[in-house]
Amino acid sequence: MAQSKKNEFEQQYIQLADYAKALSHPVRIKILQILVEKNLCICGELVDILPLSQSTVSQHLKELKRVGLIKGEIDGPKTCYCVDNNNIKNAMLEFQNLFSKICNC
Repeated sequence: MAQSKKNEFEQQYIQLADYAKALSHPVRIKILQILVEKNLCICGELVDILPLSQSTVSQHLKELKRVGLIKGEIDGPKTCYCVDNNNIKNAMLEFQNLFSKICNC
């Protein structure tokens, strides 16, 4: 079985790849957009807004939370989600840095 070489790269490259992976699905981008537009934490409302099952929405939320783009707080039997502004800013700066080096702008 092949062994991953991921750990041989600097943490900033691993983090940037994680952000890219988390943003690689249109549902996750839509979830971020909804959370930003609402500007508050949302619990079950996302399932009502998106044309997806609860389990599918939960999987996408889990991936966004794994990389730190959103936060989830437990409120009784529900978990409420909101954007993690610090990590969003970090992701934005990392992508800007990468693309500015690529295009020499």
